[in-house]
Amino acid sequence: MIDAKDSSSTRPYLIRALYEWCTDNGFTPFIAVLVDETVRVPNEFVKDGEIVLNISFDATSSLNLGNETIEFKGRFGGVARDILVPVDRVLAIYARETGQGMSFPMLASVATSPEVESPEPPRPSGGARPSLTRIK
Repeated sequence: MIDAKDSSSTRPYLIRALYEWCTDNGFTPFIAVLVDETVRVPNEFVKDGEIVLNISFDATSSLNLGNETIEFKGRFGGVARDILVPVDRVLAIYARETGQGMSFPMLASVATSPEVESPEPPRPSGGARPSLTRIK
């Protein structure tokens, strides 16, 4: 019998499922990321230790939504950058247009402050608050 603690995380599977849901419905998938030294993103775009990334087909090239990392090439201020985000640093994935999506808890070993326990992803354009489902 497989012990639950030996099973893989559901987070990468849920991220891929919500990414597919967004693209199937014509929405733009965004991820909110808690940035630390393991995350490779342009630091000039990090605010309050977080960054929001557009991971749509149009905004990325070579997108790989893996079990351990999310990797792609993206343009920031017209400059192409290699992006690497460990899956355990993803706070939420949601559709920019509707705010629908899911937020994820940070593991105790990953969390750096009490605010991390209740992430509030930025409002999508248009001012709508994301309608996120929290998983445990």
